[in-house]
Amino acid sequence: MAAFPEALFTDLGGGRHQATEASRGPWDARALHGGPVAALVARALEGALADAAGPDDPAFVPVRLALELERPVGLDPLEVRAEVTRPGRSVRSADATLLDGDGRRLARATLVAIRQRAEPLDLGAAVLPSDEAPAPPGPPAAPSWETYPGPAFHRDAVEHRFVRGSFDEIGPTTDWIRLLLPVVAGEDPTPLQRVAAAADFGNGVSAAVDHATHTFINPDLVITLLRVPEGTHVGLEAVTRIDAGGVGLAESTLWDARGRVGVASQTLVVDAR
Repeated sequence: MAAFPEALFTDLGGGRHQATEASRGPWDARALHGGPVAALVARALEGALADAAGPDDPAFVPVRLALELERPVGLDPLEVRAEVTRPGRSVRSADATLLDGDGRRLARATLVAIRQRAEPLDLGAAVLPSDEAPAPPGPPAAPSWETYPGPAFHRDAVEHRFVRGSFDEIGPTTDWIRLLLPVVAGEDPTPLQRVAAAADFGNGVSAAVDHATHTFINPDLVITLLRVPEGTHVGLEAVTRIDAGGVGLAESTLWDARGRVGVASQTLVVDAR
């Protein structure tokens, strides 16, 4: 029996990577889950911004990651290209493209980062909503449905701990998700990589129709963050809405143990099997 992968991707050098079976998605054994793809491009975008930063620059925090999945991403070698497109003093951004071995673009993404103040603002007079975190994570739960044998991201590379709902229930859910593997071997996942990997589960854990009768694949993922998430668990309060015309929208509120950290959205292509 082959050893279980030690990471989501193998670094081939020169911006090239190859996905392991632990990155596969639920729809097709030859195609990746969106979570590993989001985490990989987040890694490249963070690296581009870090490489362009000067020694005296203030700290910048990621606030928006927008990913468009243009073609299925497979297990063949991939190339990630990232560059800074806005080298501002208060706001910076970088763009990334994900290419297959033939140079075809599979995905593109943009990361926006805002400089962090050296001295915190005085918010004593601010009127802020109460954003206490949901209940603590429940016991681990695994998907009961399996579309092919062998490792898959949603089953084997992340841990799910539901507070409300489950894989077997249709409708809104609250799920604490923990990434179990690094994006690349030997590197600890950054908070952005963890939240990117988790946020792509919004449509999967809050399905409005049964997995057995419909597909609801997201061609995009947009994550907006108020602050850097803390800890290894990312909480999703997710709900999916669909229209009879075959369009859906999954919306997730993102949490860590301190409280709300942001939101994520996915548009969906909904079809009958």
